[in-house]
Amino acid sequence: MVAAAVAAAEQVVAALREECATPAARLDGVAAAMAGEMAAGLAEEGGSKIKMIVSYVDNLPNGTEEGLFYALDLGGTNFRVLRVQLAGKEKRVVKRESREVSIPPHLMSGNSSELFGFIASALAKFVADEGHNAVFNDRQRELGFTFSFPVRQTSIASGTLIKWTKAFSIDDAVGEDVVAELQMAMEKQGLDMRVSALINDTVGTLAAGSYYDEDVVVGVILGTGSNAAYLEKANAIPKLEGELPKSGNMIFEKLISGMYLGEIVRRVLLKISLQSSIFGNLDQTKLKTRFILRTPDISAMHHDGTPDLRIVAEKLADNLKITDTSLETRKMVVEICDIVTRRSARLAAAGIVGILRKIGRGVPGDKRKSVIAIDGGLYEHYTEFRQCLETTLTELLREEASKSVAVKLANDGSGLGAALIAAAHSQYLN
Repeated sequence: MVAAAVAAAEQVVAALREECATPAARLDGVAAAMAGEMAAGLAEEGGSKIKMIVSYVDNLPNGTEEGLFYALDLGGTNFRVLRVQLAGKEKRVVKRESREVSIPPHLMSGNSSELFGFIASALAKFVADEGHNAVFNDRQRELGFTFSFPVRQTSIASGTLIKWTKAFSIDDAVGEDVVAELQMAMEKQGLDMRVSALINDTVGTLAAGSYYDEDVVVGVILGTGSNAAYLEKANAIPKLEGELPKSGNMIFEKLISGMYLGEIVRRVLLKISLQSSIFGNLDQTKLKTRFILRTPDISAMHHDGTPDLRIVAEKLADNLKITDTSLETRKMVVEICDIVTRRSARLAAAGIVGILRKIGRGVPGDKRKSVIAIDGGLYEHYTEFRQCLETTLTELLREEASKSVAVKLANDGSGLGAALIAAAHSQYLN
């Protein structure tokens, strides 16, 4: 009976292993398809499965920026305000202060002027704390605005809201320019501050990366969701309307699929429990609850170094009410985590290689150093994921080309990155 249950469970795992296989040839195909879809998305709006969204950022910070700059990071039920003091190449960021503010639930479904009024008033209080700052005697303060909702951007500092996501439903803001709304709210607060850039966190990651390292050409977020931004030649964007930017470069932000590692593992475990009795007499209520397993749970099980896989046992019991598992069963669960995570990391690497190929980086004969700045909990905290992504990049780029490509962690694109882009697009630059 036990042997039959184990065999049935192993069959499910074997099928999963086969379906999740990512041999190099298949990943090369993914990278090539990615580069092709990106080119199609640049040619015309809606021309591709990949939404190639122009960011209108045509100057990345390079470390020479000086002065005091602000950032506003709005992407969920809390928002952050930041103040960053920049002191040029030698000292870089000399001071960074931030404050997090919770948005009262009634403002998430009220009207636009109430929400932006609340944000502007918090920003005004934060500015009041800066103390005497001679730099602003005859100058406006400048702010980078990270807005993590779908917008249709028409310039560096304007964008109309397409729709709200998450817990927001403020109807009168849809179709309106979110920068104009914020600007108006700040003026009502008597706050003389200019929004010099509207960005999202991926573009901010690219900026934060390039501020410390001029070789950074791609910014990637690998967290709850995933996304990437890269520097594209403006003449390679046929759909770009209006004049080309002075620098001839623009940042492109592109969307990659979301990361549902915990949910995939839950579905595999549910399938095992339906096709075998390996988990014993189990109440499947928890196991049938969508998204009950989160990626940090998968990471904890995957990295379990205890001899009896005690952490795996705890996670199964706490989250799914699967108790009294054998060591063999727990090893099987770790293998499932490994299969699912490796597939995800290898696909993410293929996506990055697709972007590099699109811009002629990391290809035979290219000797330029290309750095990929990555932010997000999946890359930062999930060691097995990070290591697999990095070894897969080397495998796909081939040994010679991979020597000129590096990956580094870039924190806080949504905060620091926004302030840096405001500095790079300051109205007071010579």
